[in-house]
This record gives sequence, structure tokens and C-alpha cells, in this order.
Amino acid sequence: MTGPTTTRGRLLLTFGLTGAVALFLATVPLHRDWFDLSVYYGTVGHWLHDGGRIYDYTTPGADGTAYGFTYPPFAALCMLPMALVSWPGAITICLLLNLAASAAVLYWLTGSLVRRHALHPWFGFTVVACLFALLEPVRDTFSFGQVNLVLLTLVLFDARLLATGRGRYAGFGIGLAAAIKLTPAIFIIHLLVTGRRRAAGTAAATAAAATLLAAWVAPTPSRDYWTEDLWDTDRIGVAAYVSNQSWRGMLARLVDPVPPSGAVWALGALAVLAVWAHRVRRAAAARDEAAGFALTGVAACLVSPITWVHHLVWLIPALTVLADTALRPGTPPARRRRLLSTAVAVYVILCSSVVWLWRFHPTGLDGFLGGNAYVWICLGLLLTLPVRAPDVAVSPPPRRTDVGRDTPERHPRRTC
Repeated sequence: MTGPTTTRGRLLLTFGLTGAVALFLATVPLHRDWFDLSVYYGTVGHWLHDGGRIYDYTTPGADGTAYGFTYPPFAALCMLPMALVSWPGAITICLLLNLAASAAVLYWLTGSLVRRHALHPWFGFTVVACLFALLEPVRDTFSFGQVNLVLLTLVLFDARLLATGRGRYAGFGIGLAAAIKLTPAIFIIHLLVTGRRRAAGTAAATAAAATLLAAWVAPTPSRDYWTEDLWDTDRIGVAAYVSNQSWRGMLARLVDPVPPSGAVWALGALAVLAVWAHRVRRAAAARDEAAGFALTGVAACLVSPITWVHHLVWLIPALTVLADTALRPGTPPARRRRLLSTAVAVYVILCSSVVWLWRFHPTGLDGFLGGNAYVWICLGLLLTLPVRAPDVAVSPPPRRTDVGRDTPERHPRRTC
């Protein structure tokens, strides 16, 4: 990552890279027109200004299907300030939040890698940011106006606390993320499986407190959500849609139009969780927080009933673990080439939007292989993601005050 040898060369390449990426993002045909943000914005406006119920609001998609709010009531409470601004203001707020979350994610995940291999860190971060922006899950999170990157930031905040020996403060980020959306709740189980009982208790208490706060502010929507809407599978989305890159999505496409077997899905999910639990325990024993949290993000994508493509931002930590392990000093050359090749292949596929080639006909052998490309990536990462020994585990450099301390431990309905 030495890059061009002159400042002028680095500046020219920086402008060229950012310009090319910006041009691509401005012209890419898969921009989602802030659709999910429009659902959030309409929902909180309907709730605050019209006195309507959160889960009664719907807005039609391009195909005429009605889409509604599917998150817990606490998420609507967090989004309530949007009702006080104009639609352009809501877009601006969403963009700023996602940009800030992206900066935090990139710094935490790639900071040590860039500083270790780049003679000029600002140039290294520019290259990494351009690569990050091209990932389809990232593009979709921005263009849908989604919350995935913000949730990832909350979870990685706790991961960083644990990795730097400040685990007694960990749990709040995961708890808030789980109260906003159910998928990050698997990280509470991660804390339990790896023996972080205090952090798990903090996360569970935070999620419960946020949920109770929402129940106090909005008792009727809370009752509706937890007793009815949560269990209404029609609100979540059609499982067979090609954007659903989970284990259940793959099953649904195999047997479509017949509903997939709940028993087969449950057995597969239990197998995934068993492998995941074994591997995160190994990561915890090796004190490799990065690999443990990355594996949990991969497992979340697989076992969730619905994993839309934009949810796959949870794979980004695993991608950085692959790259970082390959570039670690002392990695054998053959293993380095293998890991780098894997990281490049995963990255290219996650940028390619390849699954959309089978949007209308995800059948046949090609549909089974190509239409489930991201599922295969998830399974491969779950089984083979490197877990590093304690002397090479990924963790940020200790603060000066920490030196000497030990580290303790869009067709059918879609989730918006």
C-alpha cells in the first residue's frame, strides 16, 4: 500500500479515484430513490401529525405493493425528529448519519491495517473509502436511506471496547441496536456464548429499557407490534425474492411457489448456530474480538428469515479480517496468496449485484448457484474465516494509559 511516490501523484490518484467512484454512484442504475427512508418519514409524520398508528401507515412501491414500517416501536421513537423537518432535510440527515457511521466503521475496522501498510495514511484511507463505497450493501444502504450502517457502528463500538480492555463499559451499543432492529440481538447471545456476562447483561438491560420507554410513550403501537405485527410474516416480505440472501431465502427459491418447510429451515438454522457457537468460542479463547464479531455478523445474515442485500453490511467485518490476516507479518506466502485471492473474490462479488441477474427467474442450476451467490459467501465465511492466535489477533494499539494491562476478557413486501 505504498502507492505513488510523490505527493502530486497521490493527489492526482485521489481525485481520479474519488471522481470515478462518485460518477459511478451518481449514474448506477440500481439507485433506490430513498424508498425506505420515505417509509420511515411517512410513518413518523403519520404518527406525530395525523395521530395515526405506526403500523397502519403504508406507501405504494413501484409495483403497486403497499410497504409499511416493520421495526420495533423504539425505532420509530428514534426517527421521530424526522417529522419536524422537510423531506430534503430528512434525506440530508440520513446521508450525514450514514457518512458518519461509515467513517467510524472504516476507522475501527481498517485503521491499524492502513497505518501498518500505508506510508501515507490519508491516501490509504482514501483508497479504502472508495472501495467501501462500491460495495452493493453499502450503496443500497445509502440509496434506500437504511439504518444498517448505524446499527453496525453501535455493535462495533462495543467490540472495540472489549478489544481494548474496557469491557466493563460494553453492552450499551449492542442493546440500542437490538432495540432498534431485532437482528443485532444475536450479538447479545454472542456475549453470553463467549462468557461476557456483564456486557451481555448490560446489552439486555439496555434493549429492555429502550423497549419499555417506547411502550410508555406509545403503548398501543407497542402492544400491536409485539402481539400481532411481529408475527405477521406478510409484513416482512416474500422469502423467495432474490434479494433475500438468507438460508430461508435460498430454501424458498428452491420450492417456490410452495412455502419452504419450517422444520428444514429450523434444522439448517440450528446447524449454522452450532458451527457459529463453536467458532466464536475459539475466537474468544484466542482473544480475537474482530473474528468473533465478524462471525456473528455472518451468522446473523444466514439465520435471519429475511436478509435483504442491504443487510449484508454485516459481512464487512469478515472481509476486513480476511485482508488483515493475509497482510499480517509472518503469514506464509502461500496462505497470504490464498487469503488475498479469497478477499478479492468476495469483494468483487459483493460489488457486482450479480444476484439480480436472476431477479425474475431464480430457477435451474444457474439460478441456484448465481441467485444465491451471497448465501454461498456467508456459508464460506462461517466455515473458513481465520481465527488468529493471541499474538496476531486484530486489536487497535493500546492507549498510553492502557500499556501494560492485560486484555480481559423490490417486488414483494420487504422489510424497511
